[in-house]
Amino acid sequence: MTPDFAEGLAIMLKLAGIADPVREHKFHPKRKWRIDLAWPEEKLAVEIEGGVWNKGRHIRPKGFLGDLEKYNTLTVLGWALLRVTPQQVRTGEALTLIEEWFGRGGK
Repeated sequence: MTPDFAEGLAIMLKLAGIADPVREHKFHPKRKWRIDLAWPEEKLAVEIEGGVWNKGRHIRPKGFLGDLEKYNTLTVLGWALLRVTPQQVRTGEALTLIEEWFGRGGK
């Protein structure tokens, strides 16, 4: 994930009146996993998945399997996860998804 996309999405969220997310939130007590944008109180995680079109880490076998472990653990711990691409951040689709999640009262 390119930090610029997380920063851009955080600015969009602020303008939309959504509470500021925690950036690079460490959600697991033992593992070093981090979430791009998180609302720990609401247990909402947003991951911006880079490298979708250029064979980045997230779509190679080792990265994909690592992400599965991270995302499944996140879910077992009671978190909701929204996965978006940089393109979805640019078009505003990521913002819309997050607004919908908060608009429905979260979980």
